[in-house]
Amino acid sequence: MPTPKKVAFYTLGCKLNFSETSTIARGFSQEGFDRVDFNEKADVYVINTCSVTENADKRFKSIVRQSQKVNPEAFVAAVGCYAQLKPEELADVDGVDLVLGATEKFNLTSYINDLLANPDRTREGAEIHSCEIADADFYVGSYSIGDRTRAFLKVQDGCDYKCTYCTIPLARGISRSDTLQNVLDNAAEISAKGIKEIVLTGVNIGDYGKGEFGNKKHEHTFFELCQALDTVNGIERLRISSIEPNLLKNETIDFVSTSKAFVPHFHIPLQSGSDTLLKLMKRRYMSGLYIDRVSKIKKVMPNACIGVDVIVGFPGETDELFLETYHFLNELDISYLHVFTYSERENTEAATMEGAVPKKVRAKRSKMLRGLSVKKRRAFYETQLGNELTVLFEGENKEGYIHGFTENYVKVKAPWNPELVNTLQKVTLTKIDEDGLVRFDFINVLKNA
Repeated sequence: MPTPKKVAFYTLGCKLNFSETSTIARGFSQEGFDRVDFNEKADVYVINTCSVTENADKRFKSIVRQSQKVNPEAFVAAVGCYAQLKPEELADVDGVDLVLGATEKFNLTSYINDLLANPDRTREGAEIHSCEIADADFYVGSYSIGDRTRAFLKVQDGCDYKCTYCTIPLARGISRSDTLQNVLDNAAEISAKGIKEIVLTGVNIGDYGKGEFGNKKHEHTFFELCQALDTVNGIERLRISSIEPNLLKNETIDFVSTSKAFVPHFHIPLQSGSDTLLKLMKRRYMSGLYIDRVSKIKKVMPNACIGVDVIVGFPGETDELFLETYHFLNELDISYLHVFTYSERENTEAATMEGAVPKKVRAKRSKMLRGLSVKKRRAFYETQLGNELTVLFEGENKEGYIHGFTENYVKVKAPWNPELVNTLQKVTLTKIDEDGLVRFDFINVLKNA
């Protein structure tokens, strides 16, 4: 029997990319490939790219070099958003053999098998198989499994919004969704494999329900999706990854508050606390709606965790407008921030706007908001001390400790115990350590192990 070929994967960017990498990896397994870690010798290295920020672009070259150091004879394939937006740029990187755009990435194994059968084809440069993004009008379901104690389940792809800073519609195409039955089937399949938590992911999941080929009619709503998923047997936890504030309806919030499986954790993009900047960004809400969403969540779920995306350094962001955002967030009952430093992206409206913010100023503002995030997370954790919560423990031994998350996303630590991996345990939170993680009475865990 010939020795199986080996494949390794590196994923940049969002939870959606992780779900799609896992689906592509399962395709390689079905073709007889063995999956290995990216730092191990492989015959094929696959890099799933991101192009949300400038840093994601820059990291690509270093990742290619990393693979070439391990095995300079290996094939290197690039897929994902950056591969769709700038295929020629990726193809010019030394060591890259294949670049696939949005419509071709799920056919990667076919291209790789052809290259392995005809290795001389790449000597004149990388092959590019890209498309016009308008052609990306079909849906491919995906979910991650085997990588973590939780699974990322893709329910939606693409976006019809026209935010002036964003390249995602150019990289992923129009908003389209999986069928309700396929989502339920995938959820049941994940549950059957013993995974305790499913995170719903997509580009704009609140827009769930739009069909393929540009059909703007919603066959089902996001609320109906949540209702249906809550009935799937064996799912211990369901978590909403990120949802636009204008699409997070009261009915969904109320449902989560009484749900069997959905947890009290919301991640809601804000991007700016200034209505002036929200208009320039062409967001579909003003700051008042955001306040209303946070207030509604906290009214029905006082212990809910609320995460916020925010962009600093957007064109036209004066010191006064930045401070407007800072004070807005400081006064809001939220739990943590994901801070993005604005970077100019080609073919976006914002890239040509006046009022560019110097990069040193962007960095300073980013540091201020990251400091505010630390303060907010600490304050939220303090409100949870003394509460009895359920922890899902993860599988990695980190310097003698096992980590896990409560249903409302408090990160906890305990001395390493392999018997706790991928188990749900009732604990009472007791104190916050110097590293910002929360401890609990370990005896409680042993009683429930």
